[in-house]
Amino acid sequence: MKFSPAYLQQREEAIQEGIQQGRKQWVKEIFKFRFSTIDEELASIIEALVQVSDEEFIPLLLNLSREELLQRFGRSEKP
Repeated sequence: MKFSPAYLQQREEAIQEGIQQGRKQWVKEIFKFRFSTIDEELASIIEALVQVSDEEFIPLLLNLSREELLQRFGRSEKP
């Protein structure tokens, strides 16, 4: 069976969207575990954080402090 290019593109986009949603869930769960809550500042960096490469994703989540995450992916806690 041969699929149209439009179908294949839609399928790939759906797969990528699913991956992004899964990553967002990972980030939220790890933030809750590490920082007890997801405040406005942490919530504001989730979109940027899920865009990093596969190789960086988990190490960043597990190794960077809250302040380091905010500095790298969003606004800093300190002015």
